[in-house]
Amino acid sequence: MTPVQLLGQWLASRLSGESAAWFDAGVARLRSGATDRDLFLLTSAVTRRLGMAPLGLQAADLEAAAASRAGWDPSDWTVDQAARVYLLLVSTPDGAETSRRLDRLCGAADIGELVAFHRGLPLYPDQPRHALRAAEGVRSNMRVVFEAVAHRNPYPSEQFAEQAWNQMVLKALFVGTRLDLVVGLDRRRNANLARMLCDYAHERWAASRPVSPELWRCVGPFAVGNVLDDFRRLLAGGDERERQAAALALLESPDAAGRRLIDGEPELAAAARDGRFTWDTLAESA
Repeated sequence: MTPVQLLGQWLASRLSGESAAWFDAGVARLRSGATDRDLFLLTSAVTRRLGMAPLGLQAADLEAAAASRAGWDPSDWTVDQAARVYLLLVSTPDGAETSRRLDRLCGAADIGELVAFHRGLPLYPDQPRHALRAAEGVRSNMRVVFEAVAHRNPYPSEQFAEQAWNQMVLKALFVGTRLDLVVGLDRRRNANLARMLCDYAHERWAASRPVSPELWRCVGPFAVGNVLDDFRRLLAGGDERERQAAALALLESPDAAGRRLIDGEPELAAAARDGRFTWDTLAESA
């Protein structure tokens, strides 16, 4: 099934009575060639008509989502978000027209609508066409909008150039949101990002401010030379989560000195190698 078909199926099983009748009539109107105004009126009325309950997707639903669109994870989508994205998708299959309507919708959207439309980014036709919209979401000063792009969303890892990707990861740390929910994080790690994050950590330390242990996940494969001094600091004076992060990162160090450094902490190294803690458990324990 396609993502559009899945959204339609999930909504059909969760809507009933007047809500279902209103939604079905709106979809029929859009499919018959409705105007921009029809689409905007429908999407703006979704919360009032359908509510904001979680979709409550089961494991089989999430497997179907990933099969229909690699990397798509709608596990925390709500009914109103699914409905808004579905209405936009059925209004036009054309990438240029979708982009135009998306920009107009976002220009007049409230926070909830912005979250929905940015979560829908991986589903829109002609994917590269929506890069500016995604970048706008990343620049947002509203954390929930930023997270709609950065979390459980394969779009940035597939479409962002290195500089834009690096800035998104840095901003995630700056606003205090999790990195383990960033799709493609390990695949998109790069030397420039590692340098940026080390500089950021040094600034935080100089100001006596904490550094998220998740930061070091993006540094491990580039932990060579002077960068190892940061890990010596973590191992010598860090708290439990920081020491665990250092261990996980050093397991990926290409420098023999890095491997010797972690081998100097045999119990910690063994726990890291055995999976007794992982990047996911570190993020969840924050």
